[in-house]
Amino acid sequence: MLKQADRINVNRIIDANINRAKEGLRVCEDITRFILDNRQFTYALKKIRHKLTSLSDSLMPKALLLKERSSANDVGRSLRANELKRSGMADIFLANIQRVKESIRVLEECSKLINVKVALNFKELRYKTYEIEKKIIEKT
Repeated sequence: MLKQADRINVNRIIDANINRAKEGLRVCEDITRFILDNRQFTYALKKIRHKLTSLSDSLMPKALLLKERSSANDVGRSLRANELKRSGMADIFLANIQRVKESIRVLEECSKLINVKVALNFKELRYKTYEIEKKIIEKT
């Protein structure tokens, strides 16, 4: 059983990674839509994004995540390792799909503390992301 303070911090981790994964998926989705002009890839990424939302909603209410969000006090907010370095659209896609995979992994791990079934679904979603990434890279 998680202590209340630990639960709040886990919820903050979950909230940040839901947002990070969905943002990264939207960037990848727009690249496949507007740059690659590929309906199949766009739809596949959109399905992953919608499944991510569904899993997140089944894990806990959005209102709880918003209540515990503390963006203004986030110590990682000003860190910028390589965020500002991009050499083109392919680089943007690769950075964002990597962000998605990492975020889904964090969601998978943290969900194990709350709901193992949801954690297993996040794992499945992560592998779907690996598969669509490979297909997109092979076509570009």
